[in-house]
Amino acid sequence: MKKEYDFSKARRGAVVTPAGKTRITIYLDDEIVQEFKKQAEKTGKGYQTLINEALKTHLGRKEKALTADLVRKIVREELAANG
Repeated sequence: MKKEYDFSKARRGAVVTPAGKTRITIYLDDEIVQEFKKQAEKTGKGYQTLINEALKTHLGRKEKALTADLVRKIVREELAANG
């Protein structure tokens, strides 16, 4: 590995956008952002993820929690379909 590299002719590559996500600019009240950041510290999730989950819940699009019963059901259905 070289000690120094010459990036004088380098070009920045395209930024890959995550599938199903849209980058937007939005203004939220400071107190709202601070509260989500507090929750993020407690849960270990990112505050933007928590805001996204709160919006999904508000819209009635909350994903079902992955429980042991749900996993069993999925496995049974896959085994029956491929069995």
